[in-house]
Amino acid sequence: MRWTIKPKPTQQEIEQLSKELKVESLVSQLLLQRGITTYKEARDFFRPELSHLHDPFLMKDMDKAVERIEKAIASNENILVYGDYDVDGTTSVALLSSYLMEEYPNVATYIPDRYSEGYGVSLQGIDFASDNGFSLIIALDCGVKAIEQVKYAKEKEIDFIICDHHRPGDTLPEAIAILDPKRADCEYPYKELCGCGVGFKLIQALASKKGETAKDLILYFDLVATAIGADIVPITGENRVLAYYGLQVINANPRIGFKAIIDQIKKQTLTITDVVFIIAPRINAAGRMKHGQHAVNLLVETDLNVAQKFAKEIEQFNSDRRNLDKEITKEALLQIQENEEEDRFTSVVYDENWHKGVIGIVASRLTETYYRPTLVFTKSGGKLAASARSVKGFDVYEALEGCTECLEQFGGHKYAAGLTLLEENYEKFKTQFEKVVSESIDPSLLQPELTIDTNIELDQVTPKLMRILKQFAPFGPGNMTPVFMAEKIHDTGYAKCVGEDEKHLKLTACQNGSAPIGAIGFNLGNKMENVKNKRTFDAVFSLDENEWNGSVSLQLKLRDIR
Repeated sequence: MRWTIKPKPTQQEIEQLSKELKVESLVSQLLLQRGITTYKEARDFFRPELSHLHDPFLMKDMDKAVERIEKAIASNENILVYGDYDVDGTTSVALLSSYLMEEYPNVATYIPDRYSEGYGVSLQGIDFASDNGFSLIIALDCGVKAIEQVKYAKEKEIDFIICDHHRPGDTLPEAIAILDPKRADCEYPYKELCGCGVGFKLIQALASKKGETAKDLILYFDLVATAIGADIVPITGENRVLAYYGLQVINANPRIGFKAIIDQIKKQTLTITDVVFIIAPRINAAGRMKHGQHAVNLLVETDLNVAQKFAKEIEQFNSDRRNLDKEITKEALLQIQENEEEDRFTSVVYDENWHKGVIGIVASRLTETYYRPTLVFTKSGGKLAASARSVKGFDVYEALEGCTECLEQFGGHKYAAGLTLLEENYEKFKTQFEKVVSESIDPSLLQPELTIDTNIELDQVTPKLMRILKQFAPFGPGNMTPVFMAEKIHDTGYAKCVGEDEKHLKLTACQNGSAPIGAIGFNLGNKMENVKNKRTFDAVFSLDENEWNGSVSLQLKLRDIR
């Protein structure tokens, strides 16, 4: 791993903020590194308020969207709430449909089938709307590139409202309204909303017309927080406010569907990390293994007994997903080892029998192992479908734009994308993708980077510091958990490897006679030699609390040692 220490603010800046906030210089430095330079910014950061949310009508086309929905309700039209099959899409559909159905019954939901329809707005979905008398489709977390589909719907006299957060193409669909903060002509002040976040802005706008505020919508925040965590959008600005309050709802008063999941996992207080690694995979598993509608059904259910039955089914989907993911990852790694040269800049693998629902997870696993832009292909209908994952600092979406002549369609973000192509174009694409990446990537990006906030002494690690750092949460892109480095530390002599296959490293760290502090390094068992016999070493770590037999102690969560 490359260890990179973030640039340190000037001493004058640190002292000035410390004086204003009456905090230690270490805390000031961490805040300045997060772009927080004034008392007001610090107050907003530590005490997010619902009043910090922007006026939803600042978003381009919001007035048109609200007007069209109000017209549909007034004239008793049927409304179809349409969303993608991942966490962001299913939470969006649950959010908007349950909000509308509180006062208006003529609302149904539609999630495309991952296998027969694929990502985004499908012609099959529009046919379903036409056959069942829907005159308005509200698409969430998809649609900004659905030019042909919206045109097709128009021919069938169906209007579209699009709520998306993906990058639009050069031409926009002919929809009644397109809510997307990434539109070039949209001056909305916060650009990093997820799809469910854009859906939330729509219900905020609808609620404001009835004299309601964000406070009246608080029970929807659990869905938004889950989507924010799962979609890996920055937890800054509005996303921080929505995630902060959403976590409070998840922990204090979760919707019945979440309660059914949480009851199964038996965890007391959930952090955003728990939401990402415990709740989100289960919601995702429905669309991966069976159908995304199962997730929506769970999220809108109000009867606990029914929800528990749904949650049990979804638990099984998740278990099946884990087994498949393990199996396919093994096969994909073998394929790379057997077929690829060492000096490649990309990993591209294909097997027609791989399950389409888990290729995105497998791509992430391969990226972790080989640390290069990765694509995992499988057969889908008469075409090949792939999930792409990237390494930190490299835009895989842009790389795919350089291969468009080989592709049928593609969409996504900087670090994750999906695409389809004809089987005869696979080898040509593989060559072109390698060429584009090799010519544009900085080779240093092919070595994982460990970003460190600052160097500290172990005697600075105190319960008081931990209490302050907890208030930096929720953590995520744009506000990652603070990571520290300490030099010339040593183990007290009892370091050992623990866990299954002794993969993890457990030790007690000291530095220059400081009080000993426990440390755990997950998957660092191979570093045992570095710490044996009280050898000194440098360590990178975050701070954690270890709960054991009812007592809580501070510990270092080791990221790397050398």
